[in-house]
Amino acid sequence: MQHIAILSVNHQLAPVEVREKVAFASGELSNALTQLNQIKEVEACVILSTCNRTEVYAVINTDNTRELLSDYLANTHLIERSELDPYLSYFEGDDAVEHVCHVATGLDSLVLGEPQILGQLKDAYHAAKQANTLNKLLEKLFQHAFSTAKKVRTDTQIGSSPVSVAYCAVKLSEKIFADLTEQTVMLIGAGEMIELCAQHLNQKGVRHMIVANRTVKNAEKIASLYGAKAVSLKQFSNLIHEADIIISSTAASVPIIGKGLIETALKLRKHKPMFILDIAIPRDIEPEVAQLDDVFLYTVDDLKQVVNDNIDSRQREKTLAEEIIIGQNKKFDHWLETLPNEQVVQTYRQNAYQIKAAAVEVAIKKLKNGGNSEAIINQLADQLTNKLLHAPFSNIKQASKEQLNQCEGCIPNNKTKQS
Repeated sequence: MQHIAILSVNHQLAPVEVREKVAFASGELSNALTQLNQIKEVEACVILSTCNRTEVYAVINTDNTRELLSDYLANTHLIERSELDPYLSYFEGDDAVEHVCHVATGLDSLVLGEPQILGQLKDAYHAAKQANTLNKLLEKLFQHAFSTAKKVRTDTQIGSSPVSVAYCAVKLSEKIFADLTEQTVMLIGAGEMIELCAQHLNQKGVRHMIVANRTVKNAEKIASLYGAKAVSLKQFSNLIHEADIIISSTAASVPIIGKGLIETALKLRKHKPMFILDIAIPRDIEPEVAQLDDVFLYTVDDLKQVVNDNIDSRQREKTLAEEIIIGQNKKFDHWLETLPNEQVVQTYRQNAYQIKAAAVEVAIKKLKNGGNSEAIINQLADQLTNKLLHAPFSNIKQASKEQLNQCEGCIPNNKTKQS
């Protein structure tokens, strides 16, 4: 029997050094989905990979689901299961449906109610659709999660106060530098998170920003909005000493900033302090950078205290959001209950068309041989009627009185058709 299952490595259990080991780069996702879907027991799958979580969503027809998904995640990333097991969360059936809704609405995020995760979940869904690894059940699950998230956004105020990861990154900068307007900020990357950081920094009055990215054209799109300077990653090492604040979020698979580069920058700065925030998974900055004097290095996990300081208003909306999810999930459960009926109807429809095709073929042959057209048509109609009614009549004979009462009015008649 097929069932929904989710395997998760997320910020609630796993530190950044574990999460980065199981992250999927966007360029790897298509192959990863195909490999997972080729496993005999896997009927459909989606993979979500962000800075705070890697999750595998699957429809599977085996009872050994947790082992199968755990082995896949460990083997794909060439790590030992024993190294991964303490940080795994597993959800199945109703718990899986509840979890994906909590993820979509931001209730399971580091920043409660943050909106970026819904976009990331939609990207994961579209990647699976493009890789052809969805089936009807998983398609319906994600559409359900998206509509639930939309209802929570519409009916609650959980996303009203600015408490995104980018917002918290800027708030953390203010804890280090009292006046951000006097600081030079280097933003590395050109994704949504960097763009949001640029927006918040601009609102704080930051006048000097440098946006560095592998593709300069993408850096220029952000830089042009806020009067910043755009440079390539090849150039940024020559400018990094100018930066008082560095916020990095790229899709690089290995660190792009090492201890030696920051040591050189500090010498040029005459050891004026640097605040560095690495919100990338895998990390963009070597952890050894934290050993240097005059450097304040933080990762996305260090944002938790800033989040807690700004979260009170959203906590009040969390209960209402959870009530909405419960109500929406009842509708999904009802759809699941009727799914076998849909499969029966689909099978009956296919059989009916096969019966029609065979009967019509015989009738056409008789007509071509010069048979009486009126008699042939009546014979065709009788034959189709008898064959199509055989299965329903058999079921009616075996049905209870209660089941028959539920079907009252289902049988068509000429009066109904004419009215």
